[in-house]
Amino acid sequence: MRVGILTGGGDCPGLNAVIRAIVRRGIPEYGYEFVGFLDGWRGPLEGLTKPLDISAVRGLLPRGGTILGSSRTNPFAIDDGVERIRRNLADLGVDALVAIGGEDTLGVASKLQELGVNVVGVPKTIDNDLSGTDYTFGFDTAVTIATEAIDRLHTTAESHHRTLIVEVMGRHAGWIALHSGMAGGANAILIPEVRFEIEQVCDWVESRFRLEYAPIIVVSEGAMPKDGEESLLTGAKDAFGHARLGGVGDWLGREIEARTGKEARTTVLGHVQRGGTPSARDRWLATRFGLHAIDAVAAGQWGQMTALRGTDIVTVPLQEATRELKLVDPALYAEAAVFFG
Repeated sequence: MRVGILTGGGDCPGLNAVIRAIVRRGIPEYGYEFVGFLDGWRGPLEGLTKPLDISAVRGLLPRGGTILGSSRTNPFAIDDGVERIRRNLADLGVDALVAIGGEDTLGVASKLQELGVNVVGVPKTIDNDLSGTDYTFGFDTAVTIATEAIDRLHTTAESHHRTLIVEVMGRHAGWIALHSGMAGGANAILIPEVRFEIEQVCDWVESRFRLEYAPIIVVSEGAMPKDGEESLLTGAKDAFGHARLGGVGDWLGREIEARTGKEARTTVLGHVQRGGTPSARDRWLATRFGLHAIDAVAAGQWGQMTALRGTDIVTVPLQEATRELKLVDPALYAEAAVFFG
């Protein structure tokens, strides 16, 4: 059997560990041949490939990013995109495809499976917002990086008596903000699931200064005020129809300064959260996902995705995993709110 592998969407710590595990198990145990598709769905769309053998995946475990490249290409938004993929897979002799990605990449995989393409999915996103799995790899690394940044910002906030705002990733779900904010001792955590009142945020800031401490606010990039500040959306959209966000951290800083008279500065962590070497936990989880993904291929479990349930790796239908996003539970947010102000 010839198996294709692709990595789509945003890059993520642990992608290379998945590729390594698939190849390291698939060649000696099943005798499969592997081909890597370059730049996400653009690879099978345009027939862009590279060979993957055991020598090609040596040394990948601690390496960030993806050796296959990535993109946000959506074949369903391109004329004859699906037919081009099917034709290229047939021409290349590819019998099955392992798609490693988040909601958009796996959404495409699910649709292709329904059209007869043999696909197995692996969940990847630093946002941890894929339903069907307790955790995705990449999330632990992103939280660790964000927490370290918050720890460092505490000292400079105290030195200059400033409000410091830390904007982290999280378009629809506030998992990174919640975990890093609690771990870093933030005085407020703002997430997309709960619209915030700017007056309340300013009250928390002033309360903190009255205690002679400088406040740290952690905000997800997708968080929005209750009054619906539409200027936070740029109007531009990506290939999957997601609006480009316009910088809630900077907006928050300006509002806090104007309303409280306290100096505020914003640090946008951005792609720093996605770069660099993966944490030990993400290497472990990504490796296990890869091992079970190639087992699913061998078993002909098409349309399935590997998932973490407790400490076990199981398979769940791609349709189930991509039907809805996994959002922060209000009860978990209420726990964090104990420390606000």
